[in-house]
Amino acid sequence: MPPRAANQERSEAGYTVQMEELDITAAKGKNGARILRLQGSLTLQTVSDFQNIARREDDDAPLIIDLGSVSYVDSAGLGAVLGLFVSARRKGTGFAVAGASSDRVRILFQVTHLADFLPSYASVADAEASLLAKAAGA
Repeated sequence: MPPRAANQERSEAGYTVQMEELDITAAKGKNGARILRLQGSLTLQTVSDFQNIARREDDDAPLIIDLGSVSYVDSAGLGAVLGLFVSARRKGTGFAVAGASSDRVRILFQVTHLADFLPSYASVADAEASLLAKAAGA
């Protein structure tokens, strides 16, 4: 199957990649964290592009995945988020999920018990503050 076409817009603040079902905006946070803002569905059809974008950024910076505008996550999407978390732990870099508040996403995190150990915050600002505090304490 040929790869799907993606439109990419760049600016000094970051860039946005528009795909069939998922838009990803990458930006740098105040503390240098990589912030990936997702909008749409994180599914088997979009997970490969999501992983490629997440991995092509600076690997040493903390990573915040903003799920505030994600309406649906399937098992492939969940596995991708978990894989990025495990990778960050191995490298000793910070990781957080922000805005996982839609009913479908929140319930998925609860049912799979990821909510018990995955660092989750109500907002990107809360995640940034926590990562900054952990870095200062290290």
